[in-house]
Amino acid sequence: MHILFNEEPMQCPDNLTLENLLERLRLIKPGIALAINQTIVPREQWETHLLNDGDQILLFQAIAGG
Repeated sequence: MHILFNEEPMQCPDNLTLENLLERLRLIKPGIALAINQTIVPREQWETHLLNDGDQILLFQAIAGG
């Protein structure tokens, strides 16, 4: 299956959850948010949210500032 992750094409296996993808990429850390096809996916759904061919995933990192 082909997806776009932060606008970069990527190939990954079928039946991959969002959490599995983040584990493979070593990106599970506090302060991140994800949108799939321009819709935010709550963290509690990452474990069960299956990716689909053509999904566009954007990762956002929270930045502290003042």
